[in-house]
Amino acid sequence: MSVLLETPRLVLRTVGEDDLDEVLAVHNDPRVMRYIDGGRPVSREEVRTGALRRLRGPGFWAAVERGSGAWLGWFSLEPTGEEGTVELGYRLLRSAWGRGYATEGSRALIAKGFGELGVRRVVARTMTVNSGSRRVMEKCGLTYVRTFFEEWPEVIEGSGQGDVEYALTREEWSAKDPAARPGG
Repeated sequence: MSVLLETPRLVLRTVGEDDLDEVLAVHNDPRVMRYIDGGRPVSREEVRTGALRRLRGPGFWAAVERGSGAWLGWFSLEPTGEEGTVELGYRLLRSAWGRGYATEGSRALIAKGFGELGVRRVVARTMTVNSGSRRVMEKCGLTYVRTFFEEWPEVIEGSGQGDVEYALTREEWSAKDPAARPGG
């Protein structure tokens, strides 16, 4: 497995077939998946042919705890199709919540994207009611852009309030004081 980057507490590396059990655990936790699919259970085969296959593609990395090697979840800087724009994403085991891992990994990815990967703009989206993810986006320097409404295949509690988009450009990131800059 190749390592993309290391932070003080995390290693972000490519996702492998042997990560199936860990991905299954994340995708079968109703609280982790509440704002994604309403927390409905998924089979091992659904995860193997769906989520795991996607996570093995470009822009996705497994997050493991640097000291123990424990699998914590995954992060992404997924190309959006718009030149130079990627979408930041993360999904962590509930046991990793509230420990700053989402912010630490996201900041490191943003810095890597702007500093080395030629990214010009990072966007992130979540349900309006997902205050935890919104807080992570704000701590990483992204700012609120808009609230929008889309048709989703399943109605999820809170979906009537829409989704929000946050963004950060390379210029905005570069203009920040290096000590305050995500990754700085």
